[in-house]
Amino acid sequence: MNNKESSLRKSIGKKIKLARHKAEYTQEELAEKLSLSTGGISQLERGIAYGSAYTITSVCSTLNIDAKFLFNDIIQSTNTPSINDLVGQGFLENYLKLDDYNKLVINNIASELVKIQKSEKEKKEA
Repeated sequence: MNNKESSLRKSIGKKIKLARHKAEYTQEELAEKLSLSTGGISQLERGIAYGSAYTITSVCSTLNIDAKFLFNDIIQSTNTPSINDLVGQGFLENYLKLDDYNKLVINNIASELVKIQKSEKEKKEA
């Protein structure tokens, strides 16, 4: 396996793991729903193994995600940043665990911080 393929597998695996966390499934629970082994789920998430088309579509269906979520980095231009370039992995994992109310709170705080940052930048430039 070349570096590019390894990188793609790891990217897809991270996204499967994020979606599993969001769905609040353990690896064991997801494995049971998909009729796979826990080790198989672990290998998918780490990018060591890659599932068949049937497995990937089953993962998407079970985790209620669109295949575009998994393959977006592959399809997009190489000049387009991936979600991992834009948002820290730990932050994203924690954010996905929040309920809708707390996501709204975080979004409002982020909006206010952006306004403050913009205002401070404008003051420095004046």
